[in-house]
Amino acid sequence: MNVLRRASGLSKFRFYSTQTTRPFVPPASLDHFDFDRRQPEKPRPTSPAFYTARPEFYDQLSSLESALQHAKTALTTCHLLPLPQFAREALPPRVNAWVDKRELGLKLRSTLTTSRYRRVVLVLNELETYRSIAEKAGIAELQEGIRGITELFERADAATMLARGKAKPVKFDEYGRSYTLGKRKTSSARVWIVPVQQPLADKSAASKSIPPATETESALTALLNPNSSSRSTDHVSTSQIIVNNSPLSTYFPIPADRTRVIHPLKLAGLLNAYNVFAIVRGGGTSGQSGALAHGIAKGLAAHEPGVATILRKAKLLRRDPRMVERKKPGLAKARKRYAWVKR
Repeated sequence: MNVLRRASGLSKFRFYSTQTTRPFVPPASLDHFDFDRRQPEKPRPTSPAFYTARPEFYDQLSSLESALQHAKTALTTCHLLPLPQFAREALPPRVNAWVDKRELGLKLRSTLTTSRYRRVVLVLNELETYRSIAEKAGIAELQEGIRGITELFERADAATMLARGKAKPVKFDEYGRSYTLGKRKTSSARVWIVPVQQPLADKSAASKSIPPATETESALTALLNPNSSSRSTDHVSTSQIIVNNSPLSTYFPIPADRTRVIHPLKLAGLLNAYNVFAIVRGGGTSGQSGALAHGIAKGLAAHEPGVATILRKAKLLRRDPRMVERKKPGLAKARKRYAWVKR
């Protein structure tokens, strides 16, 4: 017989613990015991993020999100949100210079990971978008309030950093000439672009006698090969490209280089509208033709702002960042190896 087995009659009874939360008080001390005495309560945490690992970070993030929600509510009340897609595209592009991850961690008194840094930057970008909407709508109070918040997270040298990426405006002299500088690899090109000046009578006669397509083809042929016999004798193009005091076809004998130079003019439809004078230095013919095309594109964008978008989409206004890879020790060139010889 198992003596440790509980009796069958006792299974219906519940066994309670004899320990209680109150301390045992002897009967003789009941007259002097204060039953209303309780343990002091813990102080309530001042922050909802008190029990998180980074309360300072989440407090600041909560404050930014509260400001974002307040701005969104104010703009919605003014019927400015939700903003249509065409109106959002009409807003000026957002250019900000927020502090880096290390400085933001010092401001928030917490070590930030990349994901937490991006989370804060997303909120700041949205606040900046709401600020630009308030600025366009003329809500000065909301704009100043958002600006006061975003200024706390901008770099100290924000103005210098933002001005660094902007292209300097092209200046014109008293004769209407533009001066630009183009670069490619180790080559550089100084380019002067002058509008073609034609008498009014010649313009009207040329427009009546020659169709635009024929005029463009003749100008293209004259630039690429001025000695060609297929040029029209009725209309002679006054547009010229002079490189180091030599015609384009003489200085660049390779057709691919000449095509690269006139590509900005052809893309913008200005083959017969400007004279180009350039001084190129450094590198070979490929680098010099690329530098010249870069300088011509920048000058055309200054003369004709309407074609700047076309040239920018064609990546002609941006310097090609590719450079020649350096030679490695033990190799014939950057990647080429010497022929293996069995010894």
